[in-house]
Amino acid sequence: MGLLTETLPNLALARPGLDRHAELRAEPDLLVRLLADPSTRVLEVHGDRVPVLMAGGDRPVRSDGDGSAAAPVLDLRAPVAADADALVLFLGQDGDGTAYLAVARPAPEVEEPDGGVWERLRGLRQVGADLSDRDATIFATALALANWHATHGHCPRCGHPTEPIQAGWLRRCGRDGSEHYPRTDVAVIMSVVDDRDRLLLARGAGWGAGRFSVLAGFLEPGESLAAAVAREVHEEVGLQVHGVEYLGDQPWPFPNSLMVGFTARATGGELRLQESEIAEARWFTREEYREILAAGEVSPSTRLSIARRLIERWLGHDLAQVAPD
Repeated sequence: MGLLTETLPNLALARPGLDRHAELRAEPDLLVRLLADPSTRVLEVHGDRVPVLMAGGDRPVRSDGDGSAAAPVLDLRAPVAADADALVLFLGQDGDGTAYLAVARPAPEVEEPDGGVWERLRGLRQVGADLSDRDATIFATALALANWHATHGHCPRCGHPTEPIQAGWLRRCGRDGSEHYPRTDVAVIMSVVDDRDRLLLARGAGWGAGRFSVLAGFLEPGESLAAAVAREVHEEVGLQVHGVEYLGDQPWPFPNSLMVGFTARATGGELRLQESEIAEARWFTREEYREILAAGEVSPSTRLSIARRLIERWLGHDLAQVAPD
């Protein structure tokens, strides 16, 4: 990867891969029309997983054309009659005008025999970092929408059941007619560095040994993003910070979040841990972090996450140079 720049380029899930064509969602027959078109591509969402074609399998996967290893691709298909009975979500169109839908189905309760859908299902954390921009957008959008629908089946005003409208982008109450939009919870995530250029990493309460990462927390009502960074750092480890700088953001559909990445400078002081949130925290020099990472004493964050990219930016290179995935 080489030395990383001031921001976080090529952040997984952050690049647009489809034109969402929001103006089409209000068409009353949009889903019917697209489900009748064999050129429409459909992604089945089973719980939090989707069918994926993996490199080395017995079906074709995308090749980068330069001799590099083949990457996983979503196993998309044409519409089938049974799709009309499921929750259908319009995701958008690509540059060629091909439309993409997601069909939300329950996760399989038991493993299926070889060749069944079970063996092709993968989670976004497993494959998201290696998907194309188009496939990453399709997976992340479908998962976030399906998660929202699964938990918002009733009106928050009167408790009456709601129904999906606008091609899956709204729900309407059948009693009072109120409309409810998909929810996104904003979280800040930050690399905190001291005056000796050491990075602060913490292990969350309930995390396993060796699982250290940067601090993070949710934005509260009436709060700016920079204020949330300062508040979360002070609450979790007792430090004051300054020089808060935005570095990038990433959709994180687990279940419905947006991670907004920052770096900040600590003004000194003793670490005072919020025990309900933080099990331990410590400062690392670059050499110390490389040593314990190479020794396997800490586990790196997944390649999908902005947390890993924040650490790599501070470290100056890809973590895979020290501890290959």
